[in-house]
Amino acid sequence: MNASTSAPLWLRIAAAVYDLFPLIALWMLTAGSMLLLARGDVDIAHPSFAYNAALRGALLIVTAAYFVVSWARGGQTIGMRAWRLQVVANDGGPLSWTRAGLRFFAALLSLAAIGGGFLWSLFDQRRRCWHDIVARSMLVRVSRPD
Repeated sequence: MNASTSAPLWLRIAAAVYDLFPLIALWMLTAGSMLLLARGDVDIAHPSFAYNAALRGALLIVTAAYFVVSWARGGQTIGMRAWRLQVVANDGGPLSWTRAGLRFFAALLSLAAIGGGFLWSLFDQRRRCWHDIVARSMLVRVSRPD
């Protein structure tokens, strides 16, 4: 893979916007499941600390599963498929489960740094974000099927 096939930041953002739709559905199912587990005994205006922590943990797990499974099994999320993007290891091969997980948690840090980890791709010669560098991966453009 060379720099000409690396995905620019605007395509990453476009894919992320698409990925919000399946994620919102998954988050709603997760929140509903948590309410069922609590038997509806939650004051929504003032939820307990334990309920809040459990819900946030469940949402993080569901979000991580969406990305890690997508990246490790085919290298694409739904949003990435729409924009013909794929995550590959630096050698061009598929991402391992470990690297996919590492990439997800490094992406969280990239976001936590006010998006600085994503903006890094504007300065990196190979258009890599922090999470690409940490996971030894890159996001590439996939050619159209004939």
